[in-house]
Amino acid sequence: MSRRVLIVTHGGRPQAVAATAEAVAELRSAGFEVTLHDDDLAASFGDPAMEARTREGVTESEVVMVLGGDGTILRAAELTHGTDVPLLGVNLGHVGFLAESERDNLHDAVRRVADRDYVVEERHVVDVLVHRPDRDEPETGWALNEATVEKASRERMLEVGIAVDGRPLSSFGCDGVVISTATGSTAHAFSAGGPVMWPDVDAVLVVPLAAHALFARPLVIGPTSELAVQVLDRSPVPGVLTCDGRRSIDLPAGSLIQVRRGAEPLRFARLTHAPFTDRLVSKFSLPVIGWREAADEAAARRDADAQHRREEW
Repeated sequence: MSRRVLIVTHGGRPQAVAATAEAVAELRSAGFEVTLHDDDLAASFGDPAMEARTREGVTESEVVMVLGGDGTILRAAELTHGTDVPLLGVNLGHVGFLAESERDNLHDAVRRVADRDYVVEERHVVDVLVHRPDRDEPETGWALNEATVEKASRERMLEVGIAVDGRPLSSFGCDGVVISTATGSTAHAFSAGGPVMWPDVDAVLVVPLAAHALFARPLVIGPTSELAVQVLDRSPVPGVLTCDGRRSIDLPAGSLIQVRRGAEPLRFARLTHAPFTDRLVSKFSLPVIGWREAADEAAARRDADAQHRREEW
């Protein structure tokens, strides 16, 4: 039985096209059938059978290899959500927090996939249920990083009410509310002043955006709790719900958004066992040497230089 890998990439970027050509060649050399999700890019490789539309070819693949940044990985997550197929991200972007490998290590990533030398890690998502006053049936959604309720117009504040487990907590005017998973805590929620949560923290993070209120600090909600955000009837502007920056639902006044931990996690192929602390330091280029250590090292270098000069004399 043949082995298959589906590649998702950003076909409009020359760097991604070059990396895709290299990955396709190496995967085929390792005995894989390769499917490209980008139809235009697939056609450029001269093999119409390589084309894949929507979720075609996903469940038959061992791995979905993503060549790009976090945005491309979030696009690929739409294909694998609800399946057991893991994502393997090769970062071609800037930070690439969701990626497992960098462009320079593409050859090694292909070899590890061929050898099945990886572990599968599960990441929780959030499920979203939207009740709109103009619809009889609720709309559903999900997010790997975050579900964000934001004002639809810039000139006024969005008035929202927050409840947890059916109990009202607070209401205020704001630019919006970010509801994040642990995975997404380093994305929009972090930029809005929320804490970084380690990926294995089973919780949901709530971060108000520019709230006009005394009690509008980030909240961490337990895995069995349900968060509700209501666009209040008195809100002067409607809102919009955006999941992972990709899928949107309009929110007229009176809309109710319910968010809870998702039942179906996403799976990622991991090549290293490096702790999340190391990933955090690397992606954010954090200074890990304090001023005392730096001063001690500078003094040691001065002493060594002085000793070397004395020996030369």
